[in-house]
Amino acid sequence: MRRRDFIIVLAGAMAAWPLAGRAQQKAMPVIGVLSATSSSTSSGPFMGAFRQGLREAGYVEGQNLAIEYRWAEGHYDRLPALAADLVGRKVDLIMASSPPSALAAKSATSTIPIVFRSGADPVADGLVASLARPGGNLTGVSFVADELTAKRLELLSELVPRARVIALLMNPNNATAERVIRDVQEAARTKGLQLHVLKARSESEIDSAFASLQLHVDALVVGGDPFLSSRREQLVMLASRRAVPSIYAWREFAASGGLISYGPSLISAFRLVGAYAGKILKGAKPADLPVQQSTTFELVINLKTAKALGLTVPQSMRMRADEVIE
Repeated sequence: MRRRDFIIVLAGAMAAWPLAGRAQQKAMPVIGVLSATSSSTSSGPFMGAFRQGLREAGYVEGQNLAIEYRWAEGHYDRLPALAADLVGRKVDLIMASSPPSALAAKSATSTIPIVFRSGADPVADGLVASLARPGGNLTGVSFVADELTAKRLELLSELVPRARVIALLMNPNNATAERVIRDVQEAARTKGLQLHVLKARSESEIDSAFASLQLHVDALVVGGDPFLSSRREQLVMLASRRAVPSIYAWREFAASGGLISYGPSLISAFRLVGAYAGKILKGAKPADLPVQQSTTFELVINLKTAKALGLTVPQSMRMRADEVIE
């Protein structure tokens, strides 16, 4: 090869090298969010807390991270297909925002890392082998939520001492519904209360459940279900319209005008989920990351709503409250 031809070939190779190098660089990681609720929550506080956790780990959506959202809109039977779609798109990680989502994601893949937010027992649900050593491709954040439903009955009874007949509203599509119902029935028997179980898996069934509350029900416990949580405004409005003292699982209900709430902090839990997702994107394996226990619990009382219902909040309960909304 003549010297002139060699220089031309070498120059062409050097010019092409940066392009080849860029082509070999890893593409921006993609997280698939699998949610049992509606797309309106993507701009809400929970997804905001999830993205905050990711930012703390160095990942910002739209800059060095892409997120694909899949929403079941309260129809849990859609979750398997949505999970399969994310797997087919070869996302780098799936964030399952609730136990139904986590179960669907686990059934869809044994290789893609899954980080879940669970208000149930992830070991009993078969998501992980143990909290300390999850094994497999799942880990996440767990907190006591379902187990607190019976405690909410006790708090509601304390706040509404005249109540003798209390209703429990549950979504029958939730895998833990029957277990929660049994726990609350036992708590009601212990306190000498009569319990009516109401079930709702759609907006229209929520309306029907509240219509039946006219049958001499003194108060209402709302289960901590993803679909029911997504209908927060509807539930609070109906409870107010029918003047039914109600207790909920999450602070957001009391902030929206609900009477009282008691449960873990969802904001804290979703931030921890985001931080864990960031660790896995950096190379950590789910099997090596213990399931975190969220220990932030909130008792929130809305005094304005209590006054509208003609209730006097005991001073002892005010003292125990983490937040009192005037």
